[in-house]
Amino acid sequence: MTGKGFDTVTTQREASREPAATDFIRSLVQADSESGKFGGRVATRFPPEPNGYLHIGHAKSALLNFSIAAENGGPCHLRFDDTNPTREEEEYVRAIQEDLRWLGLDWGDHLYYASDYFDQLYDYAERLIRKGRAYVCGLSQEEARRYRGDYTEPGRPSPFRDRPVEENLDLFRRMRAGEFENGSMSLRAKIDMTSGNLNLRDPVLYRILNVPHQRTGDRWPIYPTYDFAHGQSDSIEGITHSICTLEFEDHRPLYDWLIDELEIPHPQQIEFARLNLTHTVMSKRKLLELVESGAVTGWDDPRMPTLSAMRRRGFTPAALRVFCERIGVARRGNTVEMAMLEHCVREDLNRTARRVMGVLNPLRVVIENYPEGLVEEMEAINNPEDPSMGSRKVPFSKELYIEREDFQEEPPPKFYRLAPGREVRLRYAYLIRCVGVEKDPETGEVTALRCVYDPESRGGQAPDGRRVRGTIHWVSAPHSIGAEARLYDHLFTAEKPEDTAGVNPNSLVVVTSCRLEPSLADAEPGTPYQFERIGYFCVDAADSFPGAPVFNRTVALRDSWGRRRRQVPKG
Repeated sequence: MTGKGFDTVTTQREASREPAATDFIRSLVQADSESGKFGGRVATRFPPEPNGYLHIGHAKSALLNFSIAAENGGPCHLRFDDTNPTREEEEYVRAIQEDLRWLGLDWGDHLYYASDYFDQLYDYAERLIRKGRAYVCGLSQEEARRYRGDYTEPGRPSPFRDRPVEENLDLFRRMRAGEFENGSMSLRAKIDMTSGNLNLRDPVLYRILNVPHQRTGDRWPIYPTYDFAHGQSDSIEGITHSICTLEFEDHRPLYDWLIDELEIPHPQQIEFARLNLTHTVMSKRKLLELVESGAVTGWDDPRMPTLSAMRRRGFTPAALRVFCERIGVARRGNTVEMAMLEHCVREDLNRTARRVMGVLNPLRVVIENYPEGLVEEMEAINNPEDPSMGSRKVPFSKELYIEREDFQEEPPPKFYRLAPGREVRLRYAYLIRCVGVEKDPETGEVTALRCVYDPESRGGQAPDGRRVRGTIHWVSAPHSIGAEARLYDHLFTAEKPEDTAGVNPNSLVVVTSCRLEPSLADAEPGTPYQFERIGYFCVDAADSFPGAPVFNRTVALRDSWGRRRRQVPKG
């Protein structure tokens, strides 16, 4: 694909000299291309329903479809399968396009809607009726369900199954004219009510739905089902490979039957295992339940697995692309650890995020022998992984804030931070030693530390070579700015939640006491940072204001998945 589709990822691979991933889908597509099937063309599509926001599972599918098209010099279409106006909104259409562009995907001029084909789909339905392969059924939805049977009981023919062709055409046209009530009739395919595949037991192709459509208004009182519109839309657009997740495998015989009966160009449907992640749900229906119940603040709540939520939390598109490449494409379903996704995010941010110092739970420190009124500028490295990011100046003064957990009055063994009489290194600054502790007389809580510094230890090096084991971060009290930090944990405590009832009560902890170095006063929304020794944070794009930043913790510094992976014995 020239200038479209997946150029960002292709460039990354070329730069790193990594070969393109090989999987069973790419092998099938390559075989079709080499055999001359479809005239050697490859055209794919990503067909979201605009009834919710995209999540990480959709990202995997979109990246796969766009990358396969790009690797074979063909287009990837973005098509909204908008066949159910009761659940679809323009908000979702805009959000889906925004999320895909954020991932770096470009569909160029290939933006389509199933509603573009409503006239053609209606004509296809009449063609099936004329062939005696579809009929108008008067069973209610509940009656049709009973007639359908189940996996242990064969279905029974509808009493309307043998209507004459002309009667079916007349009734279907009257359905189109809006003469009947919602649910009173449907158009069904005439296939096989005894089939072991329930999808072939005379599935519904059209239903009466007197609901305005976001794009076609009140023009249509009937709408095609997803199963009817999907394959025919692929054929109309000249799609060669319809790549979808495994839940559509049982629908493939219907997909093939409809296209064969209509005698239209036949794309090849290929299924792969959908992505499942621990500690979350990946169903749009369940995600909508979370939104509507108020368990989260919206589709972009940073605890959600949606792309808009991940963007707001600080996940990067580069990390998501690497994650999807690493988990690969398989036929068998499995569940991937959320820690693996966080590992990929952490890897990317380690290279790209600027380091800063911030204190979440501040404890005041007074350096008794530091000159009153003196302010020094300490040089701090912005990112040791990338020297081109340079350094910055951080103010240092007589009064500081350190993290409260970096002090213990009675330290346990192997505690190398600050304690009475103990010396530590202040990052980029001096060595200090605690010489006194101030406490609240009523509660006994430590309120401040009295310390002394070694004036000869600027930069953190002892002039006499004495060993100092602990290094802690800090901010200058009079120069620091206040901020809110939001600390996120798994949305669900259960590794594989069955429903939306078990939301983790500690999935969000809001910290309002933060003190940050002054360089963050004008931090731009969406900008990632590493708070040294704490974690990676992103400026919240929704709730931050000039001078009042809100920081979402993207991931912690601790990488349990990466550590376990490195400990796996080789061979």
